[in-house]
Amino acid sequence: MVDPRIEKLAKLCVHYSVDVKPDEKVLIQGSESAFPLINELYKECLLSDAYPLIMAALDVAYTFFKYAKEHQLKFVSPFERFMVENIDARIGIYCEPNPRRLTNINPSRIKMHAASRRGLSEIFYKRVAEGKLKWTVLPYPINAQAQEASMSLAEYEDFVYSSCFVDNEDTVAEWKKVHQQQEKICEFLNHADEIRIIGEDADLTFSVKGRKWINCSGKENMPDGEVFTAPIENSVNGTIRFTFPGIVAGREVEDITLTFKNGRVVKASAAKGNELLQQLLKIEGADRIGEAAIGTNYAITKFTKNMLFDEKMGGTIHIALGNSYAESGGLNKSAIHLDILKDMKKYGEIYADGKLFYKNGKFLI
Repeated sequence: MVDPRIEKLAKLCVHYSVDVKPDEKVLIQGSESAFPLINELYKECLLSDAYPLIMAALDVAYTFFKYAKEHQLKFVSPFERFMVENIDARIGIYCEPNPRRLTNINPSRIKMHAASRRGLSEIFYKRVAEGKLKWTVLPYPINAQAQEASMSLAEYEDFVYSSCFVDNEDTVAEWKKVHQQQEKICEFLNHADEIRIIGEDADLTFSVKGRKWINCSGKENMPDGEVFTAPIENSVNGTIRFTFPGIVAGREVEDITLTFKNGRVVKASAAKGNELLQQLLKIEGADRIGEAAIGTNYAITKFTKNMLFDEKMGGTIHIALGNSYAESGGLNKSAIHLDILKDMKKYGEIYADGKLFYKNGKFLI
């Protein structure tokens, strides 16, 4: 018998997150380990008179990065391009059977493959911005990820489903409530020209004049809970050290410190994974901030080494190096979008045009 929480999560995804309509072409992607959720998503799409297609992902990433020649690392399948150009909705399931499988792969190979996919990313996000493509990513808990989060599987399952609010009687109503609460924050920030972030080893300033703050309340990510925008590309100045590691292809880049001048990273270091960080910064557009965000989901209380959850954690902020989202007005284009997280609960302040609106992990508005 399927866990009723899986059924609720599938219904939430299909009928709220991507709001599947009759005749829409829906791509469902995920590891075979996530079959129970994939099956429920497939069923809900069929009941919605849509045309779902399942692409189960086998764990061949290590084989690819170990043996692929340069031309194969750079190759982009025309079939994948066709799907990105033609699907109406994409549902991705995060279910990583071995989060650390690429630990010993040369970072330059990961960089080369990521850079080659810029064209696909541009098509994808252009269609999203035009309202032609809906998408979401949602989790399916398994032992490997529970271990990464230092939990038992039962504990991790409870953590995952509670962060998505599927334990609530009316899950959709709960996410609509989140949307209303965050809309007030976005309305306030949409009138701001300059943001300043102050915290432990951090003093960062950037302009958001004319940019839009986006209310993330369960549509493109599940779980969700953040507000974000894209800084003016040449406006970022200052230094920031991140509390939590960046996660790249299952590898941790720890204790990252970045210094910006006129929008670009001019100095970068990491206590662990520095070689990978330096390689990633060589990717076109990766030395600029594509996103600045504040996490609002206080049901997520623990860093799990899974950015689908971690970046939403209430009391934290994150920035993303690389690609920006067009809906926020961002112009930076890159093959990567690397989220990096900082805890603001012990000491952290955020100002909008000189007015303090966020202190020690809580909003003051």
